[in-house]
Amino acid sequence: MTLCTPDRTTNRPRIQRPHSPPEGPRRFRVAGADLSASVAVFLIALPLSLGIALATGAPLQAGLVAAAVGGIVAGRFGGSPLQVSGPAAGLTVVTAELIQRYGWRTTCAITVLAGLTQIALSALRVARSALAVSPAIVHGMLAGIGVTIALAQLHIVLGGTPQSSAVDNVLGLPAELASAQPAALAISALTVAALLCWPRLPGRAGRIARKLPAALVAVAGATAVATVAGLAVPRVHLPSWSSHALPGLPEGPVLGIAAGVLTITLVTSVQSLLSAVAVDKLVAARADRGRGIPRSDLDRELAGQGAANVLSGALGGLPVAGVAVRSVANVSAGAVSRTSTMLHGLWVVLAALLLVPVLDLIPLPALAALVMVVGIQMVSITHIRTVTRHREVVVYAVTLTGVVLIGILEGVALGIAVAIAVALNRLTRTRITREERDGRHHLHVRGQLTFLAVPRLSRALHQLPHGSDVVVELDGSFMDHAAYESLSDWTTGHLAHGGTVETTGPSGARIADPTPVTASAAHPCCRPWTPWHNHQCGERPAPATGTGEADETTDTAGTPSAGLHLASGIGKFQRNTAPLVRDELARLAREGQRPSQLFLTCADSRLVTSMITSSGPGDLFTVRNVGNLVPLPGEESGDDSVAAAIEYAVDVLRVSSITVCGHSGCGAMQALLNGGPDDPPTPLRRWLRHGLPSLERMASRRHAWARISGRLPADAVEQLCLTNVVQQLEHLRAYEPVARRLAEGTLTLHGVYFHVGEAQAYLLSGTDEVHGYDDVFTQVMPTGQREAARAS
Repeated sequence: MTLCTPDRTTNRPRIQRPHSPPEGPRRFRVAGADLSASVAVFLIALPLSLGIALATGAPLQAGLVAAAVGGIVAGRFGGSPLQVSGPAAGLTVVTAELIQRYGWRTTCAITVLAGLTQIALSALRVARSALAVSPAIVHGMLAGIGVTIALAQLHIVLGGTPQSSAVDNVLGLPAELASAQPAALAISALTVAALLCWPRLPGRAGRIARKLPAALVAVAGATAVATVAGLAVPRVHLPSWSSHALPGLPEGPVLGIAAGVLTITLVTSVQSLLSAVAVDKLVAARADRGRGIPRSDLDRELAGQGAANVLSGALGGLPVAGVAVRSVANVSAGAVSRTSTMLHGLWVVLAALLLVPVLDLIPLPALAALVMVVGIQMVSITHIRTVTRHREVVVYAVTLTGVVLIGILEGVALGIAVAIAVALNRLTRTRITREERDGRHHLHVRGQLTFLAVPRLSRALHQLPHGSDVVVELDGSFMDHAAYESLSDWTTGHLAHGGTVETTGPSGARIADPTPVTASAAHPCCRPWTPWHNHQCGERPAPATGTGEADETTDTAGTPSAGLHLASGIGKFQRNTAPLVRDELARLAREGQRPSQLFLTCADSRLVTSMITSSGPGDLFTVRNVGNLVPLPGEESGDDSVAAAIEYAVDVLRVSSITVCGHSGCGAMQALLNGGPDDPPTPLRRWLRHGLPSLERMASRRHAWARISGRLPADAVEQLCLTNVVQQLEHLRAYEPVARRLAEGTLTLHGVYFHVGEAQAYLLSGTDEVHGYDDVFTQVMPTGQREAARAS
């Protein structure tokens, strides 16, 4: 068994522990950070809930019901501990349209049905699929909703009544401006001024004052001014809870109600899941790195949102979704568990029961101004810059326009259609140019080669003269089977007419010849990638006659077949590879090595560093040992060879980064798991002592288990392989040259995990030279796939 091949043993210890620390005795404890965070979120949620209820045309109490249920139910059962749920501005237009069309009781029933649909979707585990929607569509949808909200609330700000659609609101603005009510306009202007200026108060006093939320200060200030001045403006009116309207049986066309259920399900689910992902990033960016706070379980979050919508609708509340503003406030206030979210819901309940006389003093124009500003802020300049940078501004604009002019569901459908058209256009945008240089014909192919580009590719290829020397440069990340066959067939015919063909990448480096191997050619397993593949192609030992056992095959000089294979490989290098790299190696011989990074990995024979990093001579300063271990400096049983390599790479070669690369099925990690104190002190066992901190880290309750691309590791061996990468990066920080360069900001550390069986690399995310890592390995994809994943 090789050192880094897993030992298939049945007595391997099973190490199991929860992702987060155990809860201990079943006693309700409230951390001080959760208590203060819940108050901060409550102060933001209270005015926003009333304002959103006002904007939808629902009873004002419905906003308080949704805020309380979202905090308590979604906070308790959701999968994102620090996300705050409640009535969302993104649902204002949908809810307002449903109320206008079907009435309040039927809207509540639709909310219940939408919640049940969310629970069903969570059971099917499709939460991740919702994230596949292009961000340009989501941002365009939210921006369209924001524009619609702002136009409607502007009428209330001016003292009038909003119309049923955005177009009608725009057409009615001139008349509304002509008859604006001074009192309502003054209160609204005061609210907007407070909202915009409060976060920008200067000095130490401003820093202290900014601890109060701007929304609360703006509404409270407007209420105080209106009360003291005795302004005649409409105010909040919360009727008795005994007369609160509850849902009734849905009344209306089945298709219309189904469309309403689908719309609320879509908007609440996508908004909540995207918000949960954003909350995870905010938690990871905190000073404490979110230690002890588990990452979001999106399917559980979808189920929690569904349960909250069922109860909110049943109690006569607005639809519930994860809300970014309140979630950001919760994380920024230092919340450490879901208790803060639940407490915020409890404070809303107490306010709704005990503060009704105070709430009835709030002017409606102040709430309208608050919601109008929120709507304007939903048209984010940052989002516009992002979609512009990714060349998806058309998708964003079409979705926004569709939502404003037609409706949310229709606008999103238009956005999806345009996004598909844009993707197809990119896929088919292949440029093929030809030029002649130094007697050779150069054919440049830019973009993806699919069957749609085959006619143009075939036409360009057949215009090249027979018997000529041709260089085909492929500058793209994808070639489908039809394009491959077209290029391969033409290459075969061109070679038959006495010509030459060289296929290169965008940098001019030669790549595999697309000519297929015929039956009369070499062994069928011989392909351009097989020089590093473990095969012999005719040089394999043949079984001895009559035995069925393979004898050791030797050549005529008595050299074993392994030596023959080695000599054959060197010969192939001299014949095929050396002419291509001779100039580069000669330059490196003259100038010396200038690698960009130190690459520390395992001695396992299956790890080909140049292959998985697409690097060449002079790129990597590579150190390999059993288990990719970095002994701590100063240990009695330390290893100076690794320390010397680190010092030489950091201080002499001045590498800009150090990468620790672990891999699946590592025999060193398997040996660590199976080892015991009574094992004989062999050289291997003495070396593996440097891996004991990784074993202790995995068993420690102070550290969350490492995750790989959103999932827990398959078994204890994979968990230890991942943990070992993180631990060895921490060992690197103990080296004085590394610590010095990190403090200077001239060196970065990276962790990589290579899954051998999947041929897939995973990069340790959350790299931070001060606070460490969040122990999450994310999948590394080709450029085209990475852009598509980023867009989704």
